[in-house]
Amino acid sequence: MTGRPANWRLWRDRASRFSWLLTVVLVGLCLPILLIAADAFLGQLGPRPYSAFIHQVGLWAFRFLLLSLLVTPLARIARWPALMTVRRRIGVAACLYAVVHLAGYAVDQSLDLVHIASEIARRIYLTIGFVALLGLVALGVTSTDGMIRRLGGPRWRRLHALAYPIAILAVVHFFLQAKADVTEPTLMAGWLTWLLGYRALNRVLPDGQARAVPPLLGFSVLVALATAGAEAVGFWAVRHLPPDLVLEANLSFDLDVGIRPAWYVLAGGLGLTLAAVVGDARQRARQLVRARA
Repeated sequence: MTGRPANWRLWRDRASRFSWLLTVVLVGLCLPILLIAADAFLGQLGPRPYSAFIHQVGLWAFRFLLLSLLVTPLARIARWPALMTVRRRIGVAACLYAVVHLAGYAVDQSLDLVHIASEIARRIYLTIGFVALLGLVALGVTSTDGMIRRLGGPRWRRLHALAYPIAILAVVHFFLQAKADVTEPTLMAGWLTWLLGYRALNRVLPDGQARAVPPLLGFSVLVALATAGAEAVGFWAVRHLPPDLVLEANLSFDLDVGIRPAWYVLAGGLGLTLAAVVGDARQRARQLVRARA
């Protein structure tokens, strides 16, 4: 018995129907690499174009990894099950961007594989990043329907639960290579904390109560405060800056100085809380329509 043939028309769903959702996601996944390539072709990547290319592609690999982890909570919170159809595609995109990230580094090192291997073994942030990349590749190559059937559902789910530790490794890699400016790594770490914490909250609270507005609001505020506190402790540990002054700066909302990561983490949590409100309203509207029919 043969399986379902691969659908290479990525803008169509499993029934070969055109899907706006899949099309928008496909464009969104391709657009960053096209823009980076255009900047490279036009010579707009700055004085160190290889380094800029490697950094930007790696950054998008991490962003797509976080987006893939966002899909399940958002689908549940917003009552939008169709969103689950894009999760695998976003995860595969994260894998492909990570591979391009490594390939760019290899080209920057003149494809000297011995030197590259020694650098990966010698520099801890490269070691961590390489381990995360290997994990992403393992998830990417097992993301087909055929591999799901071959591994079986339970084994496949256990394997793909590695996305969580891989994301943690990616955050650590991001922090270690960021050096001076840790604003974006802190932001990504805050959002990752929200995504992982929500999964734990969903297991603790019964009957889907984790998607109710009060828990979402409280949890979002808590993670935002934790992000601000963790950043203050980090600046104290690394740069010996007074943590109380850093915390005060993190909690202040000043557009002239710049908005700190904790506020963006809070904004993301509030956005998901709003998605829960909209999802509930749509659910009630559908129930009302069915009742009247």
